[in-house]
Amino acid sequence: MEENFNMVAKTLFGFEDILANELTQLGAQHVKKGVRNVAFSGDKGFMYKANLGLRTAIKILKPIHSFTVNGEKDLYNKIYAMDWSQYLKPTGTLAVDATIHSDLFSHSLYIAQKTKDAIVDKFRDTDGQRPNVDLKFPDLKINVHIDRRQCTISLDSSGDSLHKRGYKTATNIAPINEVLAAGLIMLSGWDGQSDFMDPMCGSGTMLIEAAMIACNIPPNLMRKEFAFERWQDWDVDLFEKIEESLLGKTRDFHHKIIGYDKAPSAVAKAKENVKNAQLEDFIEVKHEDFFKTQKGGDQKLHMVFNPPYGERLNLDMESFYANIGDTLKQNYPGTDAWFITSNLDALKHVGLRPSRKIQLYNAKLESRLVKYVMYEGSKKGKYLK
Repeated sequence: MEENFNMVAKTLFGFEDILANELTQLGAQHVKKGVRNVAFSGDKGFMYKANLGLRTAIKILKPIHSFTVNGEKDLYNKIYAMDWSQYLKPTGTLAVDATIHSDLFSHSLYIAQKTKDAIVDKFRDTDGQRPNVDLKFPDLKINVHIDRRQCTISLDSSGDSLHKRGYKTATNIAPINEVLAAGLIMLSGWDGQSDFMDPMCGSGTMLIEAAMIACNIPPNLMRKEFAFERWQDWDVDLFEKIEESLLGKTRDFHHKIIGYDKAPSAVAKAKENVKNAQLEDFIEVKHEDFFKTQKGGDQKLHMVFNPPYGERLNLDMESFYANIGDTLKQNYPGTDAWFITSNLDALKHVGLRPSRKIQLYNAKLESRLVKYVMYEGSKKGKYLK
């Protein structure tokens, strides 16, 4: 039996509850929410499963040592004292990144450098050889986290951020991060039991994440590599078994996922990404201007989208957002419409009262995820909740 150990899944602000729920459903133990992270425990197979199966995690870290630190010499000595031979060969490669919340140290790059120095010096002194730095494809990726006087050294089991799912080769000017897209869809309560639409779909991220959620497809199946595949205890048979068991839990989806965009280039990119994700059976992308469309049929529609914020596009944002409100009100009865924006002024011009508002961040931009309920029937007064 593999032994359980502690891990930390990092996420975006506002997604801690969903990630904790995802971990619990996957079978994690001792799940504990933090800020932008969730701690949990599991064995090696579960670490593989978490990397493959979590939609709202950015990284899975495996803490290996924790200590108090009183300055850079103390940091160097304590990292030097660790037994690094169980994680890395003298001929291997490493990369270190650091995050710091401490008045002792001001520069994360400097701390990463000191950590690297301590590790390579230890190898040089004990083996006469030293590992090299490889920032792109290291055998071991190490994370240093200093909070005031407390330092935690972790192994990064993911490598590249888990938002890099592997299906996206084509993007538009402002592509939405895949983890952010998945989290928005999950916060919106999408369960695959109705049609789904993204009326401003860009390169198709929201559509693809919605399809994977509806069909319970593990989000990171298409990734080229996880960092743990270069670890000394890498178990390919166990990994394949975990992959197979996750694939055995996929489910059928009996509705439609529709994407519109008025830019032909975006439509082409979205179609390419949908094809890469092998989801053409579930997703239809059309060249349409949302403001000139209307809902087809009487079925309930679930809508999640990421309209322009005016950060990169030269638009009259007030009339653009007023248009969103008018189109929803007049043409989309029986729709739950959710969208995220950082343009909080323009949001006032939608002209509808949101029934939910959730504070989030899109990259560094403070944003709101808002929900508008469009009722069936009379167009006046019915859309207010």
